[in-house]
Amino acid sequence: MYYIKLNKQAKKFIEKQDKVLKQRIKRVLESLQLNPYPTNEELDIKKMINTQNYRLRIGKFRLLYFIENNELIIIIEKIDSRGDIYK
Repeated sequence: MYYIKLNKQAKKFIEKQDKVLKQRIKRVLESLQLNPYPTNEELDIKKMINTQNYRLRIGKFRLLYFIENNELIIIIEKIDSRGDIYK
């Protein structure tokens, strides 16, 4: 099982959301801990081109993360709406 580490922006984003979205994000992160790679069919995960990052879709929001395999850590870099995440 992987350990999830949230950066400051991701923590702030989650704190600002309503209870329903917080629970949805929590369920997705728990599932991500078990299998963080794109082969996981229950999550919409794609490897980003020319980087080591992955993109995870949660409704109209996107979550960007990368994996440190030698330490079994998933680092969540950013969570934001679909239009703002890639800026």
